Amino acid sequence: MKISLKQINKLAIPALISGISEPILSITDTAVIGNIDINAIESLAAVGIVGTFMSMLIWVLGQTRSAISSIVSQYVGANNLEAVKNLPAQAILIVTSISVLIIVTTYPFAKEIFKLYNASNLILDYSVTYYQIRVFGFPFTLFTIAVFGTFRGLQNTYYPMIIATIGALSNIVLDYILVYGISGYLEPMHIEGAAYASVVAQILMAVFSVYYLLTKTSIPLRLSFPFNKEINRFTGMILNLFVRTLALNITLYFATRFATGHGKTYIAAYTIAINLWFLGAFIIDGYSSAGNILSGKLFGAKNYKQLVALNQKLIKIGILVGVILAIAGTIIYKPIGLLFTKETEVLNQFYSVFWIVLIMQPICAIAFIFDGVFKGLGKMKLLRNVLLLSTFLVFLPILYALDYFNFKLNGIFIALTFWMIARSFPLLINFRKQFLLLAKNS
Repeated sequence: MKISLKQINKLAIPALISGISEPILSITDTAVIGNIDINAIESLAAVGIVGTFMSMLIWVLGQTRSAISSIVSQYVGANNLEAVKNLPAQAILIVTSISVLIIVTTYPFAKEIFKLYNASNLILDYSVTYYQIRVFGFPFTLFTIAVFGTFRGLQNTYYPMIIATIGALSNIVLDYILVYGISGYLEPMHIEGAAYASVVAQILMAVFSVYYLLTKTSIPLRLSFPFNKEINRFTGMILNLFVRTLALNITLYFATRFATGHGKTYIAAYTIAINLWFLGAFIIDGYSSAGNILSGKLFGAKNYKQLVALNQKLIKIGILVGVILAIAGTIIYKPIGLLFTKETEVLNQFYSVFWIVLIMQPICAIAFIFDGVFKGLGKMKLLRNVLLLSTFLVFLPILYALDYFNFKLNGIFIALTFWMIARSFPLLINFRKQFLLLAKNS
């Protein structure tokens, strides 16, 4: 079961394309909203604040993808898929039920939630309006994510790519139509239009997810009981990833809160920079997904020698992709800012921090590759502990220290850089310690 570069790319490139669908949704909203004629800065700030909160919800509950992928891929490696065929439908039931509960509990308190992000006045009003529309796409997004996890466990990233592409393209088209309107036919809906565009795109992705899962795999969506024997392991993985993702979103919460606290110009610039950072992260995540899929299969087959070889290849590829992203960003440094806004003050703040985002890319590559590998191995507890330590012992102390010395946005992105370093190297050391000996003796 030797893993070649061709096999890695066959999984990674479609995963890369499907992975960037979510940041493309956010970046499209950001670019379109940033160029409207009325209150563009306030609208852009609101999209950034809500985008951070929505990302938190999606990342917390979207961890079903990694848990399902890990379990299914390990059973594929052990040639025993039949034993977990009813697990995906049960997992989807659990996660979509929780998503409905979240809508019920957050919708009435949207204003109070976004006040916690330092939003006020018109930014707060826009944030509430945008969120109270977008949140209805939440269950459809989680449903799609769970289906993606099933496909990945089956060593297939092609159909998730098709589904994600449909969602991203429909969102872009609808954004332009609903935000700017059609002269003589449809009045511009501005920030509300962007929210509706996202919801429709999320519904379309869920519909196509059902179609492809039922027609291209042997996995049923019909619920059957009793619960699968792996449901306890699945739940344990989810709980560990839940805590891990809460820590991750504490980082993003404080970053957004500090940026908002410096004023609307800063939160607008931060929104552009962080969305570009997300885009880079999701591009690298294509290879992280390949690591997730293949490491689970190799671990299930107890093929430790190829597991180590896979890891070494992925690190080299990830760093190369990170360097390419940094170089590409340097080449288009000025034009990329103008894509999102023409406001001089916002652009100045964005250009003052974008170089940090670019420098981070190779470091992010190592962290994301190991995230994927350890998720495939099912080592969620270790991932949880590393992120807790990097958030509370590294990111927050550095953020507060640099803010004290008035570094503003630079302080936020410098703290994020050290956070990524603290996430990557403990995983690198742990993998080598755990699997090099096993590979040598296998």
